[in-house]
Amino acid sequence: MNIIFVAPPAAGKGTISSLLASNYDYKHISTGDLIRNEIKTGSKLGTELQEVINKGELVSDELITEMLKKELTKKENQKFILDGYPRNVEQAKVLTTLFTKLKINDYIVLYLEVEKEIAQKRALGRIVCQNCGSTYNKYFSECQPQKEGICDKCQGILISRTDDNEKTFNKRFDTYLKVTQPVLDYYKKLNKLKIIDSNQTAFTALESIKRILGVEND
Repeated sequence: MNIIFVAPPAAGKGTISSLLASNYDYKHISTGDLIRNEIKTGSKLGTELQEVINKGELVSDELITEMLKKELTKKENQKFILDGYPRNVEQAKVLTTLFTKLKINDYIVLYLEVEKEIAQKRALGRIVCQNCGSTYNKYFSECQPQKEGICDKCQGILISRTDDNEKTFNKRFDTYLKVTQPVLDYYKKLNKLKIIDSNQTAFTALESIKRILGVEND
């Protein structure tokens, strides 16, 4: 079954997506990655995307849909995780139309529900290796590095992201919930929505997802 992930900031979407992709042969499709990769190719579409970004504008639904269609037709019959889209109900409707054209019917929308206080602690405690990109959290013992400030994997220096501050987080989180609620209502009406409790660890949330997907014993 294919997956559309919908989740507020710091809900654990990245970690869970990686675990599903590595253990259950899912193809992880991130719209952010698609945009960056398309620009690198120097294609006509990539040039259009670069021009939009240079102007500081948002990439249109039409361009994102074109990239998604291109990506989804690359490897037929492989399960996928769609990450970062749709972000509003208009995009959700566009995606439904695209899925209909591509005859993609076997999918589910997973919403990772997390309390704001917990998500904030995750975001503000996040530290990233500037060498290999591995992520840790200084506020959660199970996510702390063995040696303070040093990456377990490559011994690189761990740093905080510049956008991980309380003011920025609150704005991102509140805006996301406001914009996303219509998306959840839309998929609920289509009987595609499942809500996952993501207040505990990513591994706990993953167990719930595995039960929904029917792979708990794999």
